[in-house]
Amino acid sequence: MHVAAVVVAGGRGERFGGPKQFAPLDGATVSAHSVRVARSVAQLVVLVVPDSYAGDGEGADLVVTGGVTRSESVRAGLGAMEEVDIVVVHDAARPWASRTLFESVVAAVEAGADAAVPGLSITDTVKRVSVEGAVTVVRATEARDELVTVQTPQAFRYTALVRAHGAGGRATDDAALVERLGGRVVVVPGDEANVKITRPEDLRAAHRAGGVV
Repeated sequence: MHVAAVVVAGGRGERFGGPKQFAPLDGATVSAHSVRVARSVAQLVVLVVPDSYAGDGEGADLVVTGGVTRSESVRAGLGAMEEVDIVVVHDAARPWASRTLFESVVAAVEAGADAAVPGLSITDTVKRVSVEGAVTVVRATEARDELVTVQTPQAFRYTALVRAHGAGGRATDDAALVERLGGRVVVVPGDEANVKITRPEDLRAAHRAGGVV
């Protein structure tokens, strides 16, 4: 099957204090590490960048400018490629994602799913809350055995992802758009080492850990 990847690096890194996805990490940028591992399964890698980007492409085949939201940026990446069988979408700020994780989500789509996401079980008790004035009040305790936290890379049947984005909606991850149209999204085991760089201390921890997987 022909696989392409969209590496989303269009954020402005407000919590980080700058575009974290282009910060240096072990001789390359954070995005370059993400592009490299995406290439382990993809014949084409599209990097989506902010309009202020002035880099050299981080090793991607194509570089396109993203939009205001994450969903708009993914659509920009999809618009830069020809039709393929499977599209993998990965957040550039997750440079620890392993080749095995990429292979797992692609294999799940090859096996018939519309989409596949890596998921981690929740070990802490989860409470649903609401804010009442100056206090936060518990409304319910959720059944954590029915909940997972999800990561990228996420893999999609190309036609399912294009259809999901065709309505122009937005979501924190692309699988949610496929879910809204009734697509079958499966969960593969995630990786606790696949941490997303959000704050400067996350990048410092990456250097202390000796780099990416």
